[in-house]
Formats: sequence, C-alpha cells, structure tokens
Amino acid sequence: MSTIEEHYASGYEDARLAVGSGKLELERARELVTRFLPGPPAAVYDIGGGTGVHGLWLAGQGYEVRLLDIVPLHIELAKKASAAGPGKPLKEAVVGDARSLPWADGSADAVLFFGPLYHLTGSEDRARALGEARRVLKPGGVILAAAISRFASALDGVRAGYLADPAFTAIVDRDLADGQHRNPTGRPEYFMETFFHHPDELRDEVARAGFTVTGIFGIEGPGWLVHDFDDWWKDPERRARLLALARRLESEPSLLGLSAHLMAAARA
Repeated sequence: MSTIEEHYASGYEDARLAVGSGKLELERARELVTRFLPGPPAAVYDIGGGTGVHGLWLAGQGYEVRLLDIVPLHIELAKKASAAGPGKPLKEAVVGDARSLPWADGSADAVLFFGPLYHLTGSEDRARALGEARRVLKPGGVILAAAISRFASALDGVRAGYLADPAFTAIVDRDLADGQHRNPTGRPEYFMETFFHHPDELRDEVARAGFTVTGIFGIEGPGWLVHDFDDWWKDPERRARLLALARRLESEPSLLGLSAHLMAAARA
C-alpha cells in the first residue's frame, strides 16, 4: 500500500469537506468552479477527484464527468455514491495516476485538478501531470488546479496551538524553507508528505506547462482561522460575512497565502 493509500485508508476524505472549515473550502471552491467552467453538458475530467465530492455535484448539474484517483478506496466510494445518487451518474470512475491519463488528446472541455499538485512533491512529476492535463484538454479548455498554501501549516499551528510542539515547529520551518511538507511524527493531524506552493510558484508552474493563467485565487480567505468556526458557520449572517471576505480578498496579492488552499484558473 502506498503512502497516499495509507493516509486515506480510513475514508475520511469522503467527509472532510462536510466538517469544520472544510465547509468554507467546499462552498468557495464550488463558487470558483461555477465561475470558470463552461456550461453543461461539457466534458469534465476530475483528476485526483477523491470520492467524487465535486465530480458528483457537477454530474448532478448535467456535466459529463469522468473521475480519476490514485486511491482505490476513493474510486470504490465514488462508484457507490454515483450508483445510489438521485442525480446523473458519473460517466466513468477509474483508478489512475495524474501523470499518465487514460484519455485521448483534446477530449475534455475542462479539468479539475484538486489534489495532484500537492501530492506530487517533485517538480518534474507536477510538470508531467500538468502536461497530461493540457494534453487531454481541447484548445481553449479550462483547468482549475488547487494547491496548498506555503503558509498553511504556520497559520494552522497558531490557530490550533500545534506550534507548542517542537516537532510541529520543525515541520513548519521546512514548509517555509522549500514547501516540502514532511511529518515524521506519525500524528495524522500534521498531515502527510506533500508540497505546499507559494502563490507565485503556482502561477509559474501552470504557465510553464503551456497554460494561459487567468488568475490565482485564495479559496478560503482568512475565515478558516476562526477559532469557533462551527458557531460562525451555523449563524447565517456570520457565515455570509466569512464568504464575503473570502471573495473580497481572493485576488489580493499580498494576502493570497492566507488561504489554506489556492486555486489556479487557466486555459489550454
């Protein structure tokens, strides 16, 4: 079993965006997806799509969605949800690697890339995956690529108190130095081996792959740092304020890294 499979073996990814600040991430990610995707029934490839949280939502809106993920459990859960759901099922759900896609050149109108850029820790692997995404896109097709902010662990360490642990402080030091997130502690809340992008680095990587970058966006804004997040989210007025602030700051260059997650929007 690979390191990625071990990390996701509990199936927690299926519910991650339904708890805590994941709810803010989900709503804002879908806002951005809706803004940039062509209308249905466009062909969308959800690469690194996990259990189909985004892919099933898009299929329900009439898109032709093909999902690929490297974790067999995720594909199993996505297929079950697709078969049981009331909406349009996924066109396909397959186990695979973002660096070697099974689809034909120029066959997709849009690609969601919500995982490969941080699970592929080597720059050559990320470039290869982005190249594959560009290959399967039609000319002018859209890619929406998510990344974890270079500063996410440092901010989370303050928010959650993890910085009290010297071992976590060492993790943050490495993150800030070169973006290579390593967790030798075995504590799952400190995440797994991943790569954290500086916003400028994300823009450069996508551009080097031959895409025309539309923009780099902060997904959550500062709202994910609210200590009593669930109380804020339950209150419609305060929830609206968190979302409004995220929208207001989503393109502010000096604050992009304040979001836990970033999104690059670009065209082939």
